[in-house]
Amino acid sequence: MSDNMESRRSFLKASVAAAVAAAVPATAEAQAKPGAPRTKPNIIVYLSDQFRWDFVGANGRNNSTHTPNIDALASRGKNFTHTVTNQPVCAPARSVLFTSRYATETGVWHNGPALDKSLPTLATELRKSGYTSNYIGKWHLALGDPKQGGSTGPVKAEDRGGFLDLWEGSNALEHSTHPYEGTIWDRDNNPINFKDQYRVDFLTDRAERFLRQKQEKPFFLFISQLEPHQQNDLHRPIAPKGAAARFVNCTAPEDLRALPGTWQDQLPDYYGCIEAIDASVGRVRRVLEEEHLAENTIFVFISDHGCHFMTRNTEYKRSTHNSSIRVPLIIDGPGFRGAQQIPELVGLIDVAPTLLEAAGVPVPPTWKGRSAFPLVNSYEAREKWENQQLIQISESMTGRAIRTKDWTYCVADLSGDTKKPAAASYHEYQFYDQRADPNELVNLAGRAEYRAKADELQAQLKKLMVAAGEPEPEIVPAKLYP
Repeated sequence: MSDNMESRRSFLKASVAAAVAAAVPATAEAQAKPGAPRTKPNIIVYLSDQFRWDFVGANGRNNSTHTPNIDALASRGKNFTHTVTNQPVCAPARSVLFTSRYATETGVWHNGPALDKSLPTLATELRKSGYTSNYIGKWHLALGDPKQGGSTGPVKAEDRGGFLDLWEGSNALEHSTHPYEGTIWDRDNNPINFKDQYRVDFLTDRAERFLRQKQEKPFFLFISQLEPHQQNDLHRPIAPKGAAARFVNCTAPEDLRALPGTWQDQLPDYYGCIEAIDASVGRVRRVLEEEHLAENTIFVFISDHGCHFMTRNTEYKRSTHNSSIRVPLIIDGPGFRGAQQIPELVGLIDVAPTLLEAAGVPVPPTWKGRSAFPLVNSYEAREKWENQQLIQISESMTGRAIRTKDWTYCVADLSGDTKKPAAASYHEYQFYDQRADPNELVNLAGRAEYRAKADELQAQLKKLMVAAGEPEPEIVPAKLYP
């Protein structure tokens, strides 16, 4: 490289870093107005279950979705455009999100088991630093019958993962409620019933009720909506009355169009659910403004996994495809202000340490995730970020995958045994080029011309598995291109 080119590259790097640093203060406290008290920021995490990343309008992949309020978050804050779940099914994904440990370490490697009570969680660590920790909606981390998605009743205090202040939840919201009626329970396990009101709006009412109360301490509020997840006993998502009709001729994502599944019938309801979630986000944001909380509140919009509408297996997720693993992650508020798309590959396992660092709270040394907070204000951090994530698959199969910016490489236990968290031996199963085939329609596993890349990814995958506490497995190369 010539001296002129190197100088120009250094100048551009310095310019970008300076611009980002100017737009985004290094800490949340640094955004306080001159002379104002430097208080810890409030934190709201708003999780919408089974929400595909490409149904956020700001991500530019869908011209039918209606998400003006979520798009406004992206226009004000940081849009982490390549975020993936580390386990694409409800309970394991949530266990990863709260503990920054892999699902095989949390005790919740499939739906049904209870979260390991010995693990520090996002809620416990924030409470240690003076926050209240508050929860509304679906929990899914208490012990229950896996055939029923876990316990359908109230959750004991010791099973709430450190959410010991406001508690208004149900372990398996999809079993204790329907779209227009049902029951959740308060912190004393008294029932809170609703009827003739859409479930999303009911839970938003509960969040508004909390936010309009005087808060003596900084608060952490987790709002956990079920929509657009399917209503389990009806085997489909259910939009608000009349909403699905507005989306009869909606866009079908390209990864679905070529494959049989339930999307042809269920997409209108899914779009209607998305619209209801967006309206709820807008309402929560409006309450924050009215209560003068918005300036000092970090607001996170996220999902636990996506939805492939039975195109990849016999249900909605539990696969290594983008439709299952890519999720929205948008963060607005102190430390995250200033529109910015962040393309680095981030996992759910990285969210809790990101929020603790942004709030100035120590990150437990046992956590496996990396704080993505430096990505918002450091060009050098973005250059050094390792763009790879470990994906663990359970229930549909026992599988593992590595996702990088350019590749997805997946291995599976072909014995069909799904009653164990891991296997000693796997076979190469799926292999996708994200640059040439982002819709993952051509499986490259077994192709001789990709053998060197497969070997490289296999070695990286083994290292990630060992780092997650698993023994290094045997991985049998694919012999034939299927």
